[in-house]
Amino acid sequence: MKFMHRHTELHRSERIGWLRAAVLGANDGIVSTASLLIGVAAANASHTTLLVTGMAGLVAGAMSMAAGEYVSVHSQADTERADLSRERAELANDSKAEHIELANIYMHRGVSPELAHQVAHQLMAHDALGSHARDELGISATLTAKPLQAALASAASFVVGAALPLAVIFIAPANSVVPWLCGMSLVFLGSLGAVAARAGGASVVTGAWRVSVWGVLAMGITALVGSLFGAVV
Repeated sequence: MKFMHRHTELHRSERIGWLRAAVLGANDGIVSTASLLIGVAAANASHTTLLVTGMAGLVAGAMSMAAGEYVSVHSQADTERADLSRERAELANDSKAEHIELANIYMHRGVSPELAHQVAHQLMAHDALGSHARDELGISATLTAKPLQAALASAASFVVGAALPLAVIFIAPANSVVPWLCGMSLVFLGSLGAVAARAGGASVVTGAWRVSVWGVLAMGITALVGSLFGAVV
């Protein structure tokens, strides 16, 4: 009996769950904390006020990211479970119709009718619910929602991202805090965008540019608002 050698491949889509949450958390940590500090600094706040503001923003932001990710991803998981429950009931009540439905999906993808029905029959005999979940509903083990994983990844990455502009406050000269925050935050954002793009297999330049542009907008608008309530540093 001959056995086929298994060809192992690593697909970047396997990282999509935690990568999305981690990039979102780190990006939000840098942008929101830097923008907050720049806005407060533009209102001529003291060094102590900046540190307290930054720490408060870090803690509040991390908790907000964790809660938001958990709730939103849990809602997605609830929807997936509801769809699977409905599909399970349909398979129990009318498996023949579900067989035809699955075969039609394969035919629309270019498989001949005869082969499509054979494939549908064999897949349903092996794992009927799994086949419909994957090919009809688009639910797979790789892309399925993981609320706790997303919450922890977002919170941890937010803390790391927020700590970067906060650290700049310790090294920046008192008379040039805003330029230092702007410059270093753009370096952080560009690096994050490049690393995230690299991990996802996308263009490094595009990833860095995309994140930096939104960071500039956020920091610029916040500095403008802050300057309306105090003297620009």
